[in-house]
Amino acid sequence: MYALVDGNNFYVSCERVFRPSLEGHPVVVLSNNDGCAIARSDEAKALGIKMGHPFFKIRKEFPNAGIIALSANFVLYGDMSSRMMGIAAALGPNQEIYSIDECFVGLDGVGGDLVRRAHAIRNRLQCWLGLPAGIGIGQTKTLAKLANHVAKSAVRKPGSYPEDLGYVCNLAGLPASDLDAVLAATPVGDIWGVGRKINKQLEEMGVTTALQLANLEPSLVRKRWSVVLERTVRELQGQPCIGLDDTPPDKQQIACTRSFGRRITDLPSLEEAVSLFASRAAEKLRKQDGVAAQVLVFIHTSPFSDGKQYANSATVRLLRPSSDTLRIAQGAVKGLRSIYKPGFDYAKAGVMLLDIGSAGVVQGELDLFADMEERTDLMSAIDGINAKFGRGSIRVASAGAGEQKREWQMRQELRTPRYTTNLADIPIARA
Repeated sequence: MYALVDGNNFYVSCERVFRPSLEGHPVVVLSNNDGCAIARSDEAKALGIKMGHPFFKIRKEFPNAGIIALSANFVLYGDMSSRMMGIAAALGPNQEIYSIDECFVGLDGVGGDLVRRAHAIRNRLQCWLGLPAGIGIGQTKTLAKLANHVAKSAVRKPGSYPEDLGYVCNLAGLPASDLDAVLAATPVGDIWGVGRKINKQLEEMGVTTALQLANLEPSLVRKRWSVVLERTVRELQGQPCIGLDDTPPDKQQIACTRSFGRRITDLPSLEEAVSLFASRAAEKLRKQDGVAAQVLVFIHTSPFSDGKQYANSATVRLLRPSSDTLRIAQGAVKGLRSIYKPGFDYAKAGVMLLDIGSAGVVQGELDLFADMEERTDLMSAIDGINAKFGRGSIRVASAGAGEQKREWQMRQELRTPRYTTNLADIPIARA
């Protein structure tokens, strides 16, 4: 048995915790450089604002709607997520954090009324953090995901599902006929694991609801599509095929990319940006105890600009797999210099680490470059200092001045304070 705990409109909800005046107003949270909507309140959704809607179009299309736009405050969201996951973990003995606002909780061995227990956790999230959430319970992770969808839709779209399934929905506790009714009311495209391409193919075959998908023969689904969709069908039938993953798998690619707050034309500024991105990617790599054999760097102009267009990338192979910030930054700058062309207004750059393996299996005995010390102690010390005193406290020289002095740094003109992680931003209540 599984539960899925999911925060409602999470980024917007985090903002409303500290600014209650946002309640009832259409609110959108914007991506890096205030580019497009990555979170929307229910009021904003009702206006027709879609995920990924460019901000300049929102201002043009909804000039008098009273929309409140905020720059993404990822530090705040990350901290609130950590607090949310700590509370949600009390629902059951095992937890898998699926995303910043979602987690699966294993309920095997948990006795008593599961719906009542879920309501208690949901009320705790609302009372202690001010975060609204929906909780779905099912015999499989796919059914738990569907149950969460039902719990939210029953509230947001009255009539779509029975009212008593709102906020907390336990599909495992429904009679078979009621479960079939829920599946029949659910479009097949709303099922976890059914992408747009497969959704279209299923609909062409007359499979338009989750019930019709659940009634397919799994072996035929595997033959016609894939083992992935077969697992989805079996999970809809109540056969657990996807277990909890307490330790997320290591990433096979690590990227750090940013759009610039202003256009960059000169190579030194690009080198500064790329060195910074490489440093952050290397830090992520060390967190999973990995090493990368290749570094990819890219630059491009804005596709929305009327000026000259240019985009290119280069991949640099390191002498040996490494997580050393200096070596990764050197590789990134080397690649940048090979693709840079003057005379263009660059809008974005990025660094990707490829061919990632475990640091523990790198061979050194037969390595011609075994005398190249990895400086692991130095890297650990740098990571520790940056964690304690703030990112960028220690950085490679090619990354340039502190972030507050970088003219090209990401534009976040509408960002709210970092209420929970910065002493200077703690709200003050005056009696």
